Amino acid sequence: MGTIDVPKEGDLRSADVVVIGGGIVGVATAFWLSRAGLDVVVLEMRDGLSTLTTTASVECFRAQFTEPAMAALARESIQIFENFGEVIGMPGYDISIHQQGYLFMTDDPDMLGDLKEAVEEHHRLGVTDSEFLSDDEVRRQFPYIAPSVVGATFRQRDGWLSTHELTQGFAKGCDARFFVETKATGIHVDGKGVSGVETTRGTIQTRTVVDTAGPFAGEIGRLVGLDLPLEPVRRQKVFIAPSPKIPQEAPFCVDLVTNAYWRPEVGGALLGWVDPDEPVSEPSENLKVDWDFPAIVLDKAARLSPFWEDVAPGLKKKDVMVSAGQYVYTSDDQPLIGSVRDVSGFYLNCGYWAGVMLSAGSGRMITDLIMGNLARTDNPLRLSRFEEGIVTQGKSFLRH
Repeated sequence: MGTIDVPKEGDLRSADVVVIGGGIVGVATAFWLSRAGLDVVVLEMRDGLSTLTTTASVECFRAQFTEPAMAALARESIQIFENFGEVIGMPGYDISIHQQGYLFMTDDPDMLGDLKEAVEEHHRLGVTDSEFLSDDEVRRQFPYIAPSVVGATFRQRDGWLSTHELTQGFAKGCDARFFVETKATGIHVDGKGVSGVETTRGTIQTRTVVDTAGPFAGEIGRLVGLDLPLEPVRRQKVFIAPSPKIPQEAPFCVDLVTNAYWRPEVGGALLGWVDPDEPVSEPSENLKVDWDFPAIVLDKAARLSPFWEDVAPGLKKKDVMVSAGQYVYTSDDQPLIGSVRDVSGFYLNCGYWAGVMLSAGSGRMITDLIMGNLARTDNPLRLSRFEEGIVTQGKSFLRH
């Protein structure tokens, strides 16, 4: 079983692999590396695992991608989520998985071709249970959706889970050492490549480092002279307190015209909106939220889910909670996974706007790369894809 602690004198000596960043991607990476028989240390600058970007997410997962690499990681991750207790060796372990589906819907007839094309691409990529729903089918299955909706895509096995339990399960299911309140401040490199990591609590010797630092991944890259193509962007979410007017059987609902979304949550709901004008920002642990964001997102969500018009007037300040985290984007909206050419022993597993939903599969993928079970040239998400000109642009919904 993995240990989570503040390191004491003598704890930071050596490791086969040091993972920098204790969010869900870092913890999943540590799980698979440990399962491969490696001595793994995870460094997390905060006082707990998955307390920054992961906890700010809406904790969802889906396989509805049109990018081959993303679809493959999502399919593998969902299979792991569905069998999580067995995967970590703790049968019955509960990650509160809710497979109530993802519903991408529109009231714009001009978008129907895009929806149908997306479903065809899902099927080509092996996600054969994604389906296109006509206006009548949407109304029949989801009576709380506005009659103006003309079509949607839907996949029942998509949904959400508890990222806290997922993180703790990965940590408990392996032999990695997780050191919190321990910030990486430097990476030592010699003639052979990576040789150690400097931290606020001492130096640990290692020949392999994995950068899983979320919005801070670019800063870790700069420790070895890399200028990674990463852009952190603030994303806000709203929790609405329980109300009998919020349908708890609903899927994750997305308005493709406004990019507003909502899903049920413990009698209430989580809502968000992908603001196209939100600027790239510096990585931060203390993100401010906009006082008017709840009103904006409720208005947008009510467009195709009109029951929100009945919920909103009765809300009091105590019924609404706003928080924020940072998505991290690359130029093709896909993560960076794998080694880098210039620094032997330095690996990337970062650049996520979809970290929760791809975490389990990406952790196993980076492990296969480190262990030599996957050739570098067979990895479509390697950093050098941009200069090699092998970028595959996709058309997945709600990726910005």
